[in-house]
Amino acid sequence: MWIYEKKLQYPVKVTECNPRLAKYLIEQYGGADGELAAALRYLNQRYTIPDKVIGLLTDIGTEEFAHLEMIATMIYKLTKDATPEQIKAAGIEDHYVNHDNALFYTNASGVPFTASYIQAKGDPIADLYEDIAAEEKARATYQWIIDMSDDVQLNDSLRFLREREIVHSQRFREAVDMLIEERDRKKIF
Repeated sequence: MWIYEKKLQYPVKVTECNPRLAKYLIEQYGGADGELAAALRYLNQRYTIPDKVIGLLTDIGTEEFAHLEMIATMIYKLTKDATPEQIKAAGIEDHYVNHDNALFYTNASGVPFTASYIQAKGDPIADLYEDIAAEEKARATYQWIIDMSDDVQLNDSLRFLREREIVHSQRFREAVDMLIEERDRKKIF
C-alpha cells in the first residue's frame, strides 16, 4: 500500500523572488535528466528486473516523485510574485504566455517533456547502468544550479536533493554488483 505524507520530504525555503533561478530548476522538473523522467524510468523498469531489485526501483522511483514535488515548490516560490518584467528578464516569457505561473513539464529551454527520455532495455544490468548514469547526471545538474544560485536557503534544499542522487547512484551500483555476481555464478541472463 502506498502512503503519501502531506509534507515535503525536505523543507523548501527561498530568500526572494527569482524567476531566472526558477528557469534553471525547470530542467529538473521536466528535462531529460529530471525527476519526472527518473520516477517514470524506475517504475517502468521494475517490471523486467529480478525480484530482489524490484523493491529498490519502487522505493527510488517513488522518492523521485517526492523530489519532483520539492522542485515544483521551489519553482512556485521563486515565481509567485514575479512581475512581467522579471519574467521577461529571466527568459521565461514564452512559458508565461502559454501557462501563466502554472507548472508545465518542459526543460529549461522550453522543450516539452517526452517519453523518449525514459529508457528501458529489459536487461537488468543495462537498465541499472542507465539508472546510475541518470542519477549522476541529476547530481551534476543540481551542482551546476547550486553554482548559479546565491540563495542560501534554496541551496540547502538543492544540496539535499544532490546528496539523494548520490545515494541512489550508490544503491544502483550495489544492485549491479549483486546481479553481475549472480550472473557469473549461475551463468544467467
